[in-house]
Formats: sequence, C-alpha cells, structure tokens
Amino acid sequence: MAKILPLPVASLPASWDQSQILPRQMVYTVWMKSLVFNGNGCTVYGADGSVAFRVDNYGCRGGREVFFMDLAGKTLIRIQRKGFGMFRRWEAYRYLDAGEDSGEETRPWFRVQKSGKNGAAVTIHGSGRAYTIDGCARKSEYKITGTDGAVAAAIGRKQTASGVVLGEDVLTLTVGSGTDHLLALGFVVVCGLMNRCL
Repeated sequence: MAKILPLPVASLPASWDQSQILPRQMVYTVWMKSLVFNGNGCTVYGADGSVAFRVDNYGCRGGREVFFMDLAGKTLIRIQRKGFGMFRRWEAYRYLDAGEDSGEETRPWFRVQKSGKNGAAVTIHGSGRAYTIDGCARKSEYKITGTDGAVAAAIGRKQTASGVVLGEDVLTLTVGSGTDHLLALGFVVVCGLMNRCL
C-alpha cells in the first residue's frame, strides 16, 4: 500500500495566524474516503504515512452512527447523532480497554452542537473544558480553539511538496502539543458528519 506523508505546519492556509497555533506535536493526513468497498467513512494516516485510524459508517452517508477505529479494527470512539433540526447534536462515547472495565463509557465523552452559521460548540463531559470549531461549515478549512482562544488544532487542504493543492477530500490535521489527539480526530469526524461527508 502506498504511504501518504504529511507536510509541516507551513502548508496551512495563509489566512490563519500561525503564531496562535500551539507548538506542533503531530500532523495527520485525513482522506475522506473509506477503506471498505462501497463504505462511507474516512482514513487517517500518521506521520510515517501508514494508516493510523479509520472511520466506517456501515449505513448510508450521513448516518446516525459511526465508529472510529484503530488500524486493527478495535473501536475507540462511537459517535451518534441525536435530536432533530436545530436541536441536533453529536455525542461521542469512548471505549475503554482496562481489563474488567473494558467496553463503552455510559456517559458521552464530548458533545458537539452547531453554533451560529459557521461554527460548532463542543463540551467535554466531566472536565468543564469547552472548545469552539470555527468554520466547520466550509468542509476543508477550519480550526479548533479552546476557551482561552488558543488554537488546539487546525485543518486545511493538503498540499504537495511542490505546492499543488489536493482535492477537498484530502486534509491535513495539525494537532497542538496540549491537545488530546483522539479528541481532535473525533472533532474532525463530527465535522465530516455535519457536512455529510461521511
């Protein structure tokens, strides 16, 4: 299988203030296509170019439930759409792997709800932390900010080393050092669900 390698932070859109982005800890390439034949989902490639995670929606595009898995197929997060119309929200449940306590958490790990025309509000259960997703309606360029205004993660269209911008379904996700990678990847999946890309 061919490897897809991410590029450094410099490939983010010029309209973003690079000084606000937290020191880079990890860059992922997100391809909004499923590895499953005739499936809906996306594939996440790590810094070494190999598949790190995958998301599969075994129902129709924009379905009510998707599963975020590692390469081996072990479910890490289950994301469900709940409510209708303006009360629609997405809830993510983390899967635990700690011996007898393994399985899905009973309370949502985080909730995402549309906020305004181009954004979404995220609340993390139990920690009191909150995030804002700015520009998630644009599908391919948005950023995730904490309550302090610092950018926790940024998503933009992927560029090749020669500067060619790839299609809207190939994205670069830059996750800051203080941000949980799985959490940031979960936000990207929810934005894909909001835009009916998965």
